[in-house]
Amino acid sequence: MSILDELKWRDLIYDASDGVADLLSRERVTLYNGFDPTGDSLHVGHLVPLIALARFQRFGHTPIALAGGGTGMIGDPSGKSQERQLLTPAQVEANVEAIKQQLAHFLDFEAKSNPARVMNNADWLAPMSMMSFLRDIGKHITVNYMLSKDSVKSRLSSESGISFTEFSYMLLQSYDFAHLFQHHGCVLQTGGSDQWGNITAGVDLIRRMTGGKAYGLVYPLIVKADGTKFGKTEGGSVWLDAKRTSPYRFYQFWINTDDADVVRYLKFFTWLTEAEVAELAHQVATQPEKREAQQRLAREMTRMTHGETALARAETASRVLFGGALAGLTASDVAEIFEDVPAVTLPRQQIEGDGAPLLDVLVTAKLATSKGDARRTVEGGGVYVNNQQVADPARAISLNDAIDGQFVVLRKGRKSYCLLRLL
Repeated sequence: MSILDELKWRDLIYDASDGVADLLSRERVTLYNGFDPTGDSLHVGHLVPLIALARFQRFGHTPIALAGGGTGMIGDPSGKSQERQLLTPAQVEANVEAIKQQLAHFLDFEAKSNPARVMNNADWLAPMSMMSFLRDIGKHITVNYMLSKDSVKSRLSSESGISFTEFSYMLLQSYDFAHLFQHHGCVLQTGGSDQWGNITAGVDLIRRMTGGKAYGLVYPLIVKADGTKFGKTEGGSVWLDAKRTSPYRFYQFWINTDDADVVRYLKFFTWLTEAEVAELAHQVATQPEKREAQQRLAREMTRMTHGETALARAETASRVLFGGALAGLTASDVAEIFEDVPAVTLPRQQIEGDGAPLLDVLVTAKLATSKGDARRTVEGGGVYVNNQQVADPARAISLNDAIDGQFVVLRKGRKSYCLLRLL
């Protein structure tokens, strides 16, 4: 199997230049994919091209992950309905450094024959003078050619239009390709399907400047089966940086994947084989209630992005929501796991000493309508403190129950939680 066969069965090829199949079947190539530093972290929407670079590397090709420190100063109009807000040079530089570390997590920089590389296009774009840009690059691409590209046409027809700054982005990305072609033997650029116009412009610039032959290949943009945008939750984008999206939230994002999307995501994002994906697809079709495909997806993605330790903690946290033991969890873990459940605040003094009667606390937490209701629920085995079933209606809630002295988790039945926050 070639890398092209691999990409095909995973449904990852949206379009490609003529000759790409022949190129990849006969030689190992150097290729690149650009990642503009619009933020200090990549998000799950970047994973298709990033993991694809790693797929190419495993098939013997040499990947370059290009951090756009130069183009990030301009802003790519592709897929955008209005002008981006420009970042300061300091913001771009900080974002590039953060993104470099994330890129290194997915690629092998120690491979003997084809080590991956991370580069920053600011290294060659920033020193370039305006005169050099106009003479050496601009003269090779006509305005008519640029106007024919969808990324430009869609903005020209919009109310906001397009500034000359963003109009020039295509030329800058084209020059990136030409620079890598000339100095690093890079003959293939990859990206999302919204980058097709920029990529083919680079292919054309290389032909005009050098007479050489270069190629492009683009992946489909990921849209959920219901038509909504992939990678968004109520809390915003799902980031690769654990400080912005915790491993637990990251795990939950994948495990909540709809049945209609999960098989595609297994193909797009994981290293599972075609046979393994087929088996999970069968499980989705015949026993969807088990959600085995979603569990495997969540495990694979969390392990790949955050490592085994973070995966273990995320799985523990996930089990807690279904009644698992809270042993070993910190207060911050508990706060995050139960962020979306009702909470009440109690003065710490109220549960000092012998503590506060459980029946009273259940009423305060609105898990019971009265002390009589609370008593009946306890006697019926329906009350849990820190996910441990309570049998004695005379039990009290004390500081001994407080996790890190900050929280007590109450549960009624299987799913009705309340988090006690101690002040």
